Amino acid sequence: MKIMHNYLKTLFISGLIISFLGCDDTITVQDLDNREIPDSNVSYSKDIAPIFELKCVSCHGNGRLDAGLDLTVWSGFVDGRIVVPSVSNNSVLVWTIEGRQGFPPMPPAGSPFLPLTSKQIQGVKTWIDEGAENN
Repeated sequence: MKIMHNYLKTLFISGLIISFLGCDDTITVQDLDNREIPDSNVSYSKDIAPIFELKCVSCHGNGRLDAGLDLTVWSGFVDGRIVVPSVSNNSVLVWTIEGRQGFPPMPPAGSPFLPLTSKQIQGVKTWIDEGAENN
């Protein structure tokens, strides 16, 4: 009986170790680009933050703050400079990610980083129009 108990215990622990080693939470740009963003109730933490953390962090986060912007935290968006909550069409962030005339496109031309997809841009606009909440 004791041998069977030890065997089951070892089997259980081995299963836990294998399942933890098999978990890879690393998200790639391709994973991110394939994610769906809802048409309403857009979440900053679930839908918006991952986009900017993966696509913009090299210039706007982790100690490098080009244009004085840290796009890895919610407060980096709603400091009054680039996002006008509830009015995406008046937000500099939207103008730059859409590449509007007179505003530097993000990412800049020649950058090795991929621009936001059209569904990501629409998700950002929806999030702003819904108040740019830290949700």
